[in-house]
Amino acid sequence: MHLLKHQWSRLARTAWTNRQEIIKAGLGRRDLFKMGLLTSAGYLVAKRGLSTRAAYADDDDNVCSSPPTRAFYDLLPTPRDGTMKIQTPTTLTPTPTAAPNTAAGEGRKITHQAFTQFAPQKFYAVTQRAGYVSVSPDLPLQTLWGFAIGTPTENKPIDVPGPVYVAHYGEPILVRNFNQLPAQDKNGGFGLPSVSTHLHNGHTPSESDGNPCDFFERGYFYDQHYPNVLAGINSTHPGTGDINEAMSTLWYHDHRVDFTSQNVYKGLAGFYLLFNDHDTSDENTGFHLPSFPAYDIPMMFADKCFDSSGKLFFDLFNLDGILGDKFTVNGKIQPVLHVSPRRYRFRWLDAGPSRFYQFFLTDLTNLSAHNLFWQISSDGNLLPKPIRVESVRLSVAERADVIIDFAPFAGKTLYLENRLKQDDGRGPTDHEIRSAGQGNLVLKIIVDGPTVADHSQDPATITKFYDLPSTAVTPRVKRTFVFSDSGGGWQINERFFACNDIRFTVQENSVEQWTLINDGGEWEHPIHIHFEEFQTLSINGRAPATSPLVQTGRKDVLRLEADASATLFFRFRDFTGKYPMHCHNTIHEDHAMMLRFDIAPIGDTRQSP
Repeated sequence: MHLLKHQWSRLARTAWTNRQEIIKAGLGRRDLFKMGLLTSAGYLVAKRGLSTRAAYADDDDNVCSSPPTRAFYDLLPTPRDGTMKIQTPTTLTPTPTAAPNTAAGEGRKITHQAFTQFAPQKFYAVTQRAGYVSVSPDLPLQTLWGFAIGTPTENKPIDVPGPVYVAHYGEPILVRNFNQLPAQDKNGGFGLPSVSTHLHNGHTPSESDGNPCDFFERGYFYDQHYPNVLAGINSTHPGTGDINEAMSTLWYHDHRVDFTSQNVYKGLAGFYLLFNDHDTSDENTGFHLPSFPAYDIPMMFADKCFDSSGKLFFDLFNLDGILGDKFTVNGKIQPVLHVSPRRYRFRWLDAGPSRFYQFFLTDLTNLSAHNLFWQISSDGNLLPKPIRVESVRLSVAERADVIIDFAPFAGKTLYLENRLKQDDGRGPTDHEIRSAGQGNLVLKIIVDGPTVADHSQDPATITKFYDLPSTAVTPRVKRTFVFSDSGGGWQINERFFACNDIRFTVQENSVEQWTLINDGGEWEHPIHIHFEEFQTLSINGRAPATSPLVQTGRKDVLRLEADASATLFFRFRDFTGKYPMHCHNTIHEDHAMMLRFDIAPIGDTRQSP
């Protein structure tokens, strides 16, 4: 496996130590500008060894040297064996209300806009707190932040990733989030105990979206209402919503403004799965996709850095992004998964903070083999039909559901290998694909389980999941957004993010066309637009490519490559309020590459807001 190495100078060690003190204190980009510690170019000033460019002897800010760890020792946590827990409903006291219950300690400030229309049928409690977690038998227990099922008084252990929500269309739910994180001076080196949990990318009213600016503090709770309805239910498809807008694999993560990268890196993320009468969780019904949880396994990928003592560390002051030299899947470093010789559905998620992946199935005993499988989704949305691929590329926050038939590999050992070369946080290095066996082996898959019945459908015979909604509609307005590295951070249309800066207003139940342009040189940006999925009309003036770099279908993250442009089609329906668009390289996001737009009954026509 390829690792990045460096040697520390005394100045480098001083710089790193001082930057860690700044991060531990909970200072953000805005604070550093006010204190005169950040230059207009976005670098820490060279005071007492602070300069980020003096961080390492070789002037490379994207390296870490973690202690050695054994690969393929821990089992992959999964919902099927209970090591990745499934969230369970409960009774909440006090009873949730549409208006914020500030008297009882609720941090929400905005009334639920759809609480009566889509009354919650199930209620959940989750507590965000610190806990000790093992990521490898060769490292000490890590003090991470995670989600514990239940209220603070139940005092249950945290889960990293957080518990899996199993939700169904037509069954609205309410989640009560309790903030019981440690005080700032006990944060273990990084992270801010102020949170806003975003359901990425639910068709969710603004006040429950987990907006970066709707954060709440320690000791408070926040009720988030998820209607679990199809887009168009109050507009284009009254009463039902458009089945072609159905979603499947979502995830939730902290989204606190200026501190998303730290809080997610520290563990605040988990899966949220949506089922309906077609994608049913039962392979004997509907689309006949492999059954959850026995043969349907979510996988969250995140790379990490550890210091020489084996403690997880984080360096905010690298504007390009952070790359780790340890690869975790569902919180374990290079775990192993045992499967039976049958079809499985894997839900792949790149949780960042900055690395892109291109995954292949590798047989180390036959490196010339092209092991094909089926991609069935792009982000949270099933594709019109399965696509046979050799690999899948993911930027940060992108998801892909795949179906792999292990019947031909009975008795064999395979590896999920990332062959995409990436040397720093800017993005893939010239999009170079390494040779088989020369990449990062992130998961070992042993096909040694018992032979079991397989009632799932062969993807080769699936002709259609859903149709794509029509884009043959004249947009009400066309807007252009330029993403650039300037002014000491990351900007959109030459402006930084501010919570109260409404850049433009979308008219409720209207169609818009947006063109996104990357003016950032060698940097690549995974751009996420909250609330509504988009369809890509063109990339660099041409129809989007398919396998293996699928950007077709309905998506909520655009992989905006270096010097590229893309034109997107949106319908904004049903709910109103504030939503963000931002880069999901969370370092870029926290350095202000984000904007706020509002949805309201009357919109504007600003073309370059």
